[in-house]
Amino acid sequence: MSIYKCFSCSAKIKSEDLNKRFLCPKCGARIFYKPRTKMKTVTSD
Repeated sequence: MSIYKCFSCSAKIKSEDLNKRFLCPKCGARIFYKPRTKMKTVTSD
């Protein structure tokens, strides 16, 4: 299960809710992105 975020209205959308049509159920936009949940910091020695 993936969670996408709408670029226009910032609604969180589950991949199950999209079915075959890749449209935002709230605003009808077609542009989504996957928000990053964790940031990994790397330090050099």
